[in-house]
Amino acid sequence: MTTLTEGLVIAHLGKGIAVEVGGQIILCQTLRKLDTVVVGDRVLLSLPAPDQGRIEQLLPRRSVLQRPSRGEQIRPVAANIDTIFVVFAAEPDCDFLLLDQYLAICENCTIDAALVFNKIDLPRSDTVELELQNYLALGYCLYRVSANQQIGLDALQKVLSTQTSMFAGQSGVGKSSLTNTLLPDRTLKINSVSETTRHGRHTTTAATLYHLPAGGDLIDSPGVAIFGLAGLSEAQLAWGYREFHPFIGQCRFNDCRHLNDKDCAVRQAAENGSIPTSRYQRFLKLREKMPPGNRN
Repeated sequence: MTTLTEGLVIAHLGKGIAVEVGGQIILCQTLRKLDTVVVGDRVLLSLPAPDQGRIEQLLPRRSVLQRPSRGEQIRPVAANIDTIFVVFAAEPDCDFLLLDQYLAICENCTIDAALVFNKIDLPRSDTVELELQNYLALGYCLYRVSANQQIGLDALQKVLSTQTSMFAGQSGVGKSSLTNTLLPDRTLKINSVSETTRHGRHTTTAATLYHLPAGGDLIDSPGVAIFGLAGLSEAQLAWGYREFHPFIGQCRFNDCRHLNDKDCAVRQAAENGSIPTSRYQRFLKLREKMPPGNRN
């Protein structure tokens, strides 16, 4: 009987999947019958040769992040993430619509979400501060940092050290600067994976898992700027807004779209100031962005 060994998927390479077993990196192939294996997965593998493996079994996931693929298909990007840290900054202008989209997805896939406001050394508008107060009131943790100026990183490192995390956010907000600051030997780690698996150069833009020096794991996914709404229904999008929760059950109709529906408690709450008008307006915009088949 073949002995199976447990391992952690840390990268996808051109010729296979890099799996870490007891501190050693092994290049593996996977059985065709298995579901898609992604970074962060725990797997069972056989070892037909000392430095070659075959993934035989995918172990249960506690969470999975998905993104749209071709057509309206969705595919997994990374697994077993505890928290997604949504990074934004005063420059470029804060895209709160995208931020809300990330948060709505996290609310629906058993992944915690937190906010990282980078470049706090730069000036910002009063409007940004008002929006931040809305998120704080909803219970989201907010970390104010400057990767370039080394401000506020201790508190962020402390929370990262206890879990598996991932950064997300629009282009230009400093995700790479933040990652490089937290992982000063990131390039060395990439080269080590490539050399160990004899893959030559690690040029993939897919996700890669790193062990942070202060503890915890960080999944870096430069090729995944946006994980879209393709996997959410309209009802799930509404549930992705925490402040809607007390009102959804009070709507007259179970399939209320929270648009122009009669006796919609969510819309009424937005109109009377019980929930932030700006967040409600962005919910309507995200609803319009959803694939038609996902809407009621």
